[in-house]
Amino acid sequence: MCGIFGYKGISSDATNIVLNGLKKLEYRGYDSWGFASFQEGKIKIKKEIGRIPNYSTDFTSHLSIGHTRWATHGQVTANNAHPHTSKDKKVVAVHNGIIENVSELVEKYKLEKETETDSEIIPLLINHFMDEGYSFVNATKKACLQFNGSYAIALINKDSEELIAVKMGSPIILGIGENEFLLSSDIPALLEHTNKVVYLEDKDFVHINKHISISKIDSETKIIPDIKTISWNADSAEKEGYDHFMLKEIFQQPSSIRKTLDGLVENGFPSLNLKKIHLEDFKRITILGCGTSWHSGLVGKFLIESLARIPVDVEYASEFRYRNPIIDKDTLILAISQSGETADTLAALREAKRRGASVLSICNVVESSIARESDDILYTRAGPEIGVASTKAFTTQVTMLYLLTAQLVLKNKSLSENKVKEMIVDIKKIPELIELVLKEEKNIKVLANKLSKKNNALYLGRGIQFPIALEGALKLKEVSYIHAEGYPAAEMKHGPIALIDKNMPCVVIATKDILTYDKILSNIQEIKARGGEVIAIGTKGDFKLKELVDDIIYVPETRYSLTPLLSIIPLQILSYHVALLRSCDIDKPRNLAKSVTVE
Repeated sequence: MCGIFGYKGISSDATNIVLNGLKKLEYRGYDSWGFASFQEGKIKIKKEIGRIPNYSTDFTSHLSIGHTRWATHGQVTANNAHPHTSKDKKVVAVHNGIIENVSELVEKYKLEKETETDSEIIPLLINHFMDEGYSFVNATKKACLQFNGSYAIALINKDSEELIAVKMGSPIILGIGENEFLLSSDIPALLEHTNKVVYLEDKDFVHINKHISISKIDSETKIIPDIKTISWNADSAEKEGYDHFMLKEIFQQPSSIRKTLDGLVENGFPSLNLKKIHLEDFKRITILGCGTSWHSGLVGKFLIESLARIPVDVEYASEFRYRNPIIDKDTLILAISQSGETADTLAALREAKRRGASVLSICNVVESSIARESDDILYTRAGPEIGVASTKAFTTQVTMLYLLTAQLVLKNKSLSENKVKEMIVDIKKIPELIELVLKEEKNIKVLANKLSKKNNALYLGRGIQFPIALEGALKLKEVSYIHAEGYPAAEMKHGPIALIDKNMPCVVIATKDILTYDKILSNIQEIKARGGEVIAIGTKGDFKLKELVDDIIYVPETRYSLTPLLSIIPLQILSYHVALLRSCDIDKPRNLAKSVTVE
């Protein structure tokens, strides 16, 4: 959840390079920040609570590490901020993850902590072993073998101009530039410096002195780095004229979906190019996800079951591995994660693989941990998503699930080939239809003004629109801090209807369909009978719905299985403008982080 950035190289402006990198990682955590820079046997350390200001320093250095924090252990104080040091200030560390056996190590090695954090144990224990005669490198390896939990660590040492990085469970990436090396928790912070990276594996130990060497914490054998070239450009990680990343990413969705579709359709049919997984081998699918990815999984369940006729379970990844799940050779595990680093999803994936399951993943970030550990991978290719509240990741995940459904339909012959071709024709029209919805932003802003004055909201949907009610409610609560609850519209009368009054606005997704349209109109009547206010998402031209509700946002007509890709767009825009009116920090909502890398 925290962000780490490090630099060692030819530039004497290492500190400002690190500070700039940290600003690009603030979506990972922004409770506090700090850096440590090396200069001729001295280390300058600065750390503060709050966001990183427009701060720069003239302190010349070729070596620096920094950290932006999302608190897990200890309150948000300057003392608990990173970097952390040994008592003699010789060893300095920044850490992302959780060290679980701190108490045992403190007792075993008679260490004295001065902060509330788990991270402080890292420089304390390394320094303890250095006092016993171990070198900086060997002391670090020995210490890492003592830690239980997850960690990505960057370290410097007052006595030598060396940079060390270690990965175990939490992500850290090595960037390779011209006469310089960089460390980062995520790709976007590296893009202005280099597009050459090494995705570190668990137990990888990077030592950068005059040269670079990579080994394992439990081995001296050198590893030849697998250098990858990143296709993203530096501009893709900037706002490019938008006030917020969230707004930019909402408006990027037509192009993002086009990129997702590109190369995965051949002669009018889906062509997912799976290399190891044979879809015909499976009789059941279990989808794993967290947050927005779980919601896209619910849409996937509806698509796959209704069209491909394969039973699907959708599980919170955080709960899956703790209840002894039933997994057999006929079950395909489908893991969904934008970042590919979501700790709960990664842990659930590993548990499934331990039990012999085959794993297919849907990710946005190439070469992420989940992507590397899956048997096969489908990349959404949405480009960097910086805003903490996910937008284009959701719609590209749903797009990929739709393509996967079409592929399964072909394998199962549950629909004719002509029907599958029609499915593909319709999904290719979606980007243009989303562009029409985006033109409604001005009208949606008017509704945002009403909603911004409320303290609660109820989101309702039926069938394939129920996950959209959940996702719409999540977006509102994430960025505007208005309590919102998503519910199946039919279940309203089993409890939530008790909340309905003039102060409880109801956002109802009521697009036209054969199965549930009349029923959801009845639900709207129930709300109105109790004095409730209704904002509806409806199909363009539906005047019957307009007469029933207080306000309506229209979306174009499309096939029922694609309506989520249209109905979510106005809900994203609505959430954005409500948050804007309430002066909320839209791209960095309180207490949230973009990539949840702790369980």
